[in-house]
Amino acid sequence: MTEASARPRRALLMVNPRARNGGVPLDAISDRLRRGGIEPVEPPDTAGAQADCSAAIIRSAGGCDLIILGGGDGTLNAAAPALIKTGLPLGILPLGTANDLARSLGLPLDPLAAAEAIVTRQPQPVDLGWVNGHYYFNVASIGFSADLAGELTAEAKKTWGTLGYAIAAFRLLRRARPFSITIEHDGTIEKVTTIQASVGNGRHYGGGMTVSEDATVDDGKLDFYSLEVDHWWRLIALLPALRRGTHGQATDVRAFSTTEIVLRTKKPRPVNTDGELATHTPAHFKVMPKAVRIFAPPRTERPATIVGFRMPF
Repeated sequence: MTEASARPRRALLMVNPRARNGGVPLDAISDRLRRGGIEPVEPPDTAGAQADCSAAIIRSAGGCDLIILGGGDGTLNAAAPALIKTGLPLGILPLGTANDLARSLGLPLDPLAAAEAIVTRQPQPVDLGWVNGHYYFNVASIGFSADLAGELTAEAKKTWGTLGYAIAAFRLLRRARPFSITIEHDGTIEKVTTIQASVGNGRHYGGGMTVSEDATVDDGKLDFYSLEVDHWWRLIALLPALRRGTHGQATDVRAFSTTEIVLRTKKPRPVNTDGELATHTPAHFKVMPKAVRIFAPPRTERPATIVGFRMPF
């Protein structure tokens, strides 16, 4: 659909005010939506906070044709259960710090241009990752990235943007210690020592990293990697490869694709899903193919590389 049709589609529009750019004016965005045949409707309570968005979607589903969310990856993550339950397609206004899912989908980061994409693009089927009952779009990690998620405050992200990742990471880097983890997948069991184990569903994460050079958010698979480095300074040497998604070629990085994996540690360790600490090990991961639909360019029109990212650490 390109422009207005006989009956405007109703869109539940929610913006997370706590997102880094959550205070963006909505008049121009709403006007573009209306000219494209979409009538934005705010929920009865207009707080729009992450904790409430899933419930608000379910309450409003019967009177809406689509959902439009303004916020970052945490906001989208919080909405995932309701998107699955209602089956409504999602339009994204990227208003967060890193906006990794928007980048993975080739969406413009300017809010007005993103509204244009909602009007002109068709919903594309997108996979979700699942771990211990929690959904995620981008990546789930155990180890350094999970510690970083706990260290990085909302205030730091709002003040410093992606530079906030760098500040928090440098504070943690020298304190990072390897740990043992058991990896079960595809009929194999391996015990390794790592500084971080990650299970990616999408392409980008962490404000500038790439899960794998050929990963997409709709390929029906999970991309695993484990950073089995001897010293913390080796992470710095790996940064260019982590940004490009070629780290799996390094001798001290274990990487493979799968659809289901279980990770166990001696003591429970937190699991970071899209920047939120959602659960603990033991962690059972699965891919949920084509679980939700998002207004975005088809895979063939998405850029192969990220543009405009600072290195996060």
